[in-house]
Amino acid sequence: MPPFQLTASFEPRGDQAQAIDRLSEGVEAGAKTQVLLGVTGSGKTFTLANVIARTQKPTLVIVHNKTLAAQLYHEFQRFFPHNAVNYFVSYYDYYQPEAYVPHTDTYIAKETMINDAIDRMRHAATTALFDRNDVIIVASVSCIYGLGSPEAYYGMLLHVTEGMTISRQAILAKLAEIQYRRSDDALTRGTFRARGDVVEIMPASQEEHSIRIELFGDCVEAISQIDPLRGAVVRRLPKAAIYPGSHYVIPPDRMERALLGIEAELEERIAHFVREGRPLEARRIEQRTRFDLEMIREIGYCQGIENYSRHLSGRRPGEAPPTLLDYFPKEFLLIIDESHATIPQIGGMAEGDRARKRNLVDFGFRLPSAYDNRPLTFAEFERAVHQAIYVSATPGPYELRAAERRVEQIVRPTGLLDPPVEVRPAKGQVDDLLEQIRRRAARGERTLVTTLTKRMAEDLTDYYRELGVRVRYLHSEIDALERTEIIRDLRRGAFDVLVGINLLREGLDLPEVSLVAILDADKEGYLRSETSLVQTAGRAARHLNGTVLMYADRVTGSMRSAIGEMNRRRVIQDAYNRQHGITPASIMKEIPEPMLAAYEADYSTVPVVAEPSERISPEELPERVRALTQQMQAAAKRLDFEEAAALRDQIRALTENALERES
Repeated sequence: MPPFQLTASFEPRGDQAQAIDRLSEGVEAGAKTQVLLGVTGSGKTFTLANVIARTQKPTLVIVHNKTLAAQLYHEFQRFFPHNAVNYFVSYYDYYQPEAYVPHTDTYIAKETMINDAIDRMRHAATTALFDRNDVIIVASVSCIYGLGSPEAYYGMLLHVTEGMTISRQAILAKLAEIQYRRSDDALTRGTFRARGDVVEIMPASQEEHSIRIELFGDCVEAISQIDPLRGAVVRRLPKAAIYPGSHYVIPPDRMERALLGIEAELEERIAHFVREGRPLEARRIEQRTRFDLEMIREIGYCQGIENYSRHLSGRRPGEAPPTLLDYFPKEFLLIIDESHATIPQIGGMAEGDRARKRNLVDFGFRLPSAYDNRPLTFAEFERAVHQAIYVSATPGPYELRAAERRVEQIVRPTGLLDPPVEVRPAKGQVDDLLEQIRRRAARGERTLVTTLTKRMAEDLTDYYRELGVRVRYLHSEIDALERTEIIRDLRRGAFDVLVGINLLREGLDLPEVSLVAILDADKEGYLRSETSLVQTAGRAARHLNGTVLMYADRVTGSMRSAIGEMNRRRVIQDAYNRQHGITPASIMKEIPEPMLAAYEADYSTVPVVAEPSERISPEELPERVRALTQQMQAAAKRLDFEEAAALRDQIRALTENALERES
């Protein structure tokens, strides 16, 4: 397979070259853990891309939320257009976990809404790991949650080669076994259809092309990749591997052992409740579990089957579940971005999951084996990792303690210094800040303001709005797409001030922001810790006039440490600029188009792209617009919003040209 091939129009600058050299040397020397302390705007992703290209290791990148994961996914796609860059996050658009509230005797059933596009991308990620070595997967922390066994997933694939002997019935039976659904109509992901001696399959990991297997008797005569919309052959294939339609497939011989194990555990649990004099719980667990067993025997599946995953995978009680990490080869490279936030999330997932399930088990809604359908504990996570690079502007105590090598990337390619910090009295902070905001707005610059409470953020927004300030408020109840629109509107100047409680979680990248104001900076706590203060101040580090105002009546230990760290960085950055004759410049970054919805579709793209200047007849216009719309929606589903926006502009141009000709 081709090695990682980094594609970039620029060379390493500032601290990037030494960071690339040191991190790469550490990986090649077998260092288990390294830390990259990279300041905001220093090009950490480009550095990591160079490390991947130099070390040539399959790489898993974990970050603590989907928004940042999507940003990194796009960046790595641009750096490695010829390699397999994949995206693996939770596939739930909506998730209400199963729960029981004893004091109100309320049982809450599990409710979910699965995003089909993300499910496809998860399958594409695991499939790529079996098919090639040049793989980068960008994932959220959901990647440490239990997933089906990689041995079963790979062991149950349908493998066909041209000229092999296999009957049509055997192919159909195998497809049903690996959880593909038969469809006599249009093919969708995870379905197949059979017409005579021709079997067509839409793999679970894609939707652009399907696989056609043509038989002559019991011999595979031809294998083709086809366009499912037109039925045209895209290319002939010497062989094809059809991976299971679910990550949770179970070999038939293991299924019977699993059912026997569930039966035995059920009997033990019934006896336990009887001994304790709890007949209601004994009856409840028996009824629920026997119903599930009957469903599994009849259709191979039941609601909540993941709660029996320990029996289905053949694990011992308490044994770590298989996860995405088990799909990687042993010597893969792990990169944990924003490690100060991601590491604590990984560390807390297993205990939080167990706490929720405790009532379900104690009151007879689930067997104790449900505890084993869980994320990895932190100790299990550490054992699963061969080599790791922790990346953050503010590494946490765990990373600094565990790291065998610490690498700093403090100098920015643009020469920008960390913003200066000024501490002002908290008394009168609202009116003092108002004057600062007006000065920035007059220069066409933007301001971020962080408060400690939702109420204060709302009141401050209302107060400034009444005084004529163009201000918006960002809070947790605003959905992801609307948050993206608000941030984009701030950048394009639709308003001047954004107020929020914890603006860090948005992963804000706002070169237009020249002022960050931290109200009540002396109130020690999570939002005013050294890490939070440094991270928040970093939002002003992309502008030449960047400044941070901390409003406080006293200088706390966290404030002192944060200001000291930023001053240390400014000294290093200024010395580098003087030595190399660099004049600092603001970071210039294109404002992206609005994010488009990832529409579900039951069609494939038509590989025709119209030029805006193209002249077509009125009769041809609807079909051409339809084809471009399909391509736009498919690009949005791949999260390639730049391509989607370009296709949208072509549609507009075609329509406008047609209207001009009519008038």
